[in-house]
Amino acid sequence: MKGPASQTARPLQASPDTPPWHGGEGESSAGPSALVDRFGRRITYLRLSLTDRCNFRCVYCMAEDQRFTPREQVLSLDELAELAAVFVALGVRKIRLTGGEPLVRPGAVDLMRRITALPGLMELVITTNGARLPELARDIRAAGVRRINISLDSLRPERFRAMTRNGDLARVLQGIDAALAAGFERIKLNVVVLKGRNHDEVLDLVRFAMDRGINISFIEEMPLGVIGDHDRAEAFYPSERIRAELAAAMTLVPTTESTGGPARYYRIPGSETRVGFISPHSHNFCGDCNRVRVTAEGLLLLCLGQEHSLDLRAVMRAHPGDTTRLRDAIVDAMQIKPEGHSFDLQAKPVIFRTMNKTGG
Repeated sequence: MKGPASQTARPLQASPDTPPWHGGEGESSAGPSALVDRFGRRITYLRLSLTDRCNFRCVYCMAEDQRFTPREQVLSLDELAELAAVFVALGVRKIRLTGGEPLVRPGAVDLMRRITALPGLMELVITTNGARLPELARDIRAAGVRRINISLDSLRPERFRAMTRNGDLARVLQGIDAALAAGFERIKLNVVVLKGRNHDEVLDLVRFAMDRGINISFIEEMPLGVIGDHDRAEAFYPSERIRAELAAAMTLVPTTESTGGPARYYRIPGSETRVGFISPHSHNFCGDCNRVRVTAEGLLLLCLGQEHSLDLRAVMRAHPGDTTRLRDAIVDAMQIKPEGHSFDLQAKPVIFRTMNKTGG
C-alpha cells in the first residue's frame, strides 16, 4: 500500500442520505455502501479493467511502442469475477468494464454474464472503441449490459487513423450501427478533444449523435503517462470553449441528471441526445467522487490522478478464496483515498502509468 494521503480530512457538505447518482438510479434495496472514505464520500461505482491491451494506439492514451503487461500478471477471469462480487457485497451498485480495450480479452462476454447476475448490482456498463461490436454487440446486450460507451474522436477516416494510429473508422461506425440494432437502452459516444487534431469537429459529432438518438460526451485530455506524441498544454481544449461553440449553433439546456460519473450534461430541445462534458482540468469533479478503479493487474487505484493504491492481486493470490481478507483490505484502503487530483498541464507527468494501464 502506498503512503498516506497528504490532505487534511474534512467532511463534505453533501448529506449522507443523498443517493449516489440521479436520473432514475439510486440506492438499491441492498442498503448503503460500506465503502466510505475520510471525506464522507460513499464509493458506489467501480471501474474494472479487463486488460491493458488494445487494438488501437490512441495518441492520448499510450505510446506508439507501448509494452503491455505479461499475461501471468493480469487478473484471471475468475479473479475479476471474485473482485466484482466482493465490491458489490460492499455496496458498489455500478460497475464499468474498461481496458485497454475490454473486448479484446477472451471470455469478456462470459464475465459480463457472471457480473450481471450478482445480487445487488444495479448496472454493468462497458467502454469500448467499438471495433469488435459488429460481432459482439448482440451477445453483450444478451449478457445483461444495458448501456455502452463508444469512443469516437473523429468522423474523418484519415484523421481517425492518425489519432488512433491504426484504427479503421468504417469498422467503428459499423460497431455503432450494431449497438443500435442490438437494442441497448443507452449508447454514448466519448470524444477526447485535442486542439489542432479534432476540435473543429465538435458540432459535426453532436449532429452525428443527434441523427442516431444517442448521447455524446466531450472529454478534456488527462495528463497520464509519457505519450510523446504532442504537447498536452498546447493541445488542451477546454470544455467551456466547446460548450460556447455548440451554444452558438444550438440550444443547450443544463440538467442535473447524472449517470454516476463525472460528466455534466445538457439537453438539446427537440432531441433525445444529451451532451456531456468531462472536465478534469477546468471543472475539477473530485468533491463528489464516488468511484475507484482496479487495473488489469489488480491494483486498486483510489484516485485517477494520484498514486494512492493497494495491490489486490497480492492479497488474492497470497490468500486464495479468502473473501473476508479481501473485503477487509478494500474497506481499509478507503482511508488512503485522497481528496482529489491536481493535474498540471504545464508540468512534466507525475503519473507515469498511461491511460490504458489506468483503466479507461
